[in-house]
Amino acid sequence: MTQCLFLCGGQVFLKLTVEKTGAFRFAWAFFRNLLVNWNFLASGLCMAVASCLWMYMLKRYELSVVYPMISISYVFGMLASIYIFHETVSFVRWIGVFMIMTGVVLIAR
Repeated sequence: MTQCLFLCGGQVFLKLTVEKTGAFRFAWAFFRNLLVNWNFLASGLCMAVASCLWMYMLKRYELSVVYPMISISYVFGMLASIYIFHETVSFVRWIGVFMIMTGVVLIAR
């Protein structure tokens, strides 16, 4: 679950970054602005921690068990979209996430 929190955190920080940077351009100024954006740096740090935890999990457990477990990050992503970005999440999307989580429970047994 910790790996999923860092994975989701990386995506949240990345979304905050792209909301502030404006249109994407292949220009030095655009990439220089990314490198000094603390949200972008936080995203990279979260992704690095998530990757290290993922490598640990892969080393220790079967892929067929741990890979579906990262689907828990979908729930964290939905909650982040509501509480951080103030997005509206439809009931149908929640049903979809519930179905995915049901599958995770079945695999974990």
